[in-house]
Amino acid sequence: MTNVVRDPAVLEGYARDASGLRFVPEGVVRPASRDEVVALMRETAATGTAITPAGAQTSTTGASVAREGLLLSMRAMDRVLDIDVARRTARVEPGVLLGQLNHTLAAEGLFFAPDPTSDETCSLGGAIACNASGPRTLMYGATRAHVRALTVVLADGSVREFTRPRVEKNTVGYMPTHDLVDWFVGSEGTLGVIVAAELALLERPMRETGLGIPFPSAVEAIAFARAARASQDVVPRCLEYFDAEAFRIARGGGHGAAAVTDWGHDGQVMVYAEDCLAGDLAIDAWLALAESHAATDSDVRVFEGEAAVREARRLRHAVPAAMHERTAPYLAHGGRRISTDWAVPLERVEDAILLANGFALEAGHPVPVTYGHIGNGHPHQNWVAKDPEEVKSLEAVVERTLRAVIGMGGTVAAEHGIGKIKSRWLGLQASAEQVGIMRAAKREFDPAGRMAPGNILG
Repeated sequence: MTNVVRDPAVLEGYARDASGLRFVPEGVVRPASRDEVVALMRETAATGTAITPAGAQTSTTGASVAREGLLLSMRAMDRVLDIDVARRTARVEPGVLLGQLNHTLAAEGLFFAPDPTSDETCSLGGAIACNASGPRTLMYGATRAHVRALTVVLADGSVREFTRPRVEKNTVGYMPTHDLVDWFVGSEGTLGVIVAAELALLERPMRETGLGIPFPSAVEAIAFARAARASQDVVPRCLEYFDAEAFRIARGGGHGAAAVTDWGHDGQVMVYAEDCLAGDLAIDAWLALAESHAATDSDVRVFEGEAAVREARRLRHAVPAAMHERTAPYLAHGGRRISTDWAVPLERVEDAILLANGFALEAGHPVPVTYGHIGNGHPHQNWVAKDPEEVKSLEAVVERTLRAVIGMGGTVAAEHGIGKIKSRWLGLQASAEQVGIMRAAKREFDPAGRMAPGNILG
């Protein structure tokens, strides 16, 4: 087969993603053009070889490692093909990193809104494949809302162009078939290979302001987040929660951020908020809202301007980076980071966190490090599992939590996708009919089942 790398040393470099799962692919293919992808898909269709597309391999669910067959690395297809300033669109290849894309767009006064934590290291194709989001989802929504069109190479090597319909009314058949772009956003490589995307862009805000607000406990912090969502006086772009350990990690710096030793103290939690409309009056409104929920205004950090907000985001990113570092020594022994991606309605988020913490303690584990998108009812919970036994025990804690979350009207996966790790829990949320429709779509686009085996449907 053309251009397949089978050197064991090279294959090992593609055997893990951010999930900690390890699957050594049978080979790696690194195309630099759409034509090369087409040729590969035709060859593998003839041989029945499985293909798993991958970008920068920042998946936390194992979606970007190949359980069998070949891994199709799209990193070399990293061009920004066109920027239309008037229409506020960009056409890009899947290997471009989100951070690089936004650096390029900044010169035109534009930006691509989805902002996963790994934006400097994750690829556009990967973000589309798992419908990635991030802190600013609170204002802008997830990746799906910002994708206008896709060019996809299907399992048989045929090339299809999928574009969102422009009509405002449509009654042709079943609603899910009206817009096939949505089928591929979040499909995790199971239906085809994305080789280009047209993206909707936004104008960069005139000013950006971030506020880091310590609170005595989670009770006050979560109440503040609810109040900010309901307020007419503030316009939150993001509301991020840091429990006491996450706040301690953030204050310690790392991940390119400087340590902040004179801020907060042990036992406090923190909410980080952004407001892209903030002036002095808006900042005063934020401070008043924080003070009404037991925050001490003298301990609030204000990050004014793009550079300062970037530094604040480094503090946020230091938390998952630290959890990766804590896990690294145990990967060779079968351990890995156990992370959750559940979400519940905002009014139930405190209940869900307390239940999850209690389930962990009952199983003999420490409470998780909890941080993330509290404004969406979507905190992340992380543990370090040192060996396979701890992995199994903590996954039982997670499953127990997910069952409770579903009972609260929540979801088992809010932004990271299902991948291989969470496929066992798909049925907790999706009905038999829903799973059947997913399998029918899979058969339609990939009748031989060669695309990304193990992702989503197990």
